[in-house]
Amino acid sequence: MRDIPDPAPIVGVMTRAIIRSFAAVLGLVLLTACAASYEPPLPEPASADQASIERGHQLAEHFCSTCHAIGATGESRHPVAPPFRTLSRNYPVNDLAEAFAEGILVGHRDMPEFRFEPNQIDDLVNYLQSIQDHRSG
Repeated sequence: MRDIPDPAPIVGVMTRAIIRSFAAVLGLVLLTACAASYEPPLPEPASADQASIERGHQLAEHFCSTCHAIGATGESRHPVAPPFRTLSRNYPVNDLAEAFAEGILVGHRDMPEFRFEPNQIDDLVNYLQSIQDHRSG
């Protein structure tokens, strides 16, 4: 009669190989899932330089301050003119660039029509962005 070898060592080696293979496959699946759901962060918006913001402030002072509160504080002189710092509560300030280019026309007769050059629009929008108060109400 022949001696039959003990299968335990072979079974142990096979079990470890199966576990390692399973772990490797599982690791690849998890890595693929993570990579598929990864979205790189959006680039930070280019910050406006201080000179552009200052030029925008000067434009606001010259064209807008007779009716609007153009700073980070204060009340507008005209009852229907919103303070500039609150504009982002109603719509994205960047969307004003098109209106500045085409001429702002509003629903009350007291506001004159304004048209600005592209560099002035950039400066004014940069200034408006710099003073926004994002609190509600």
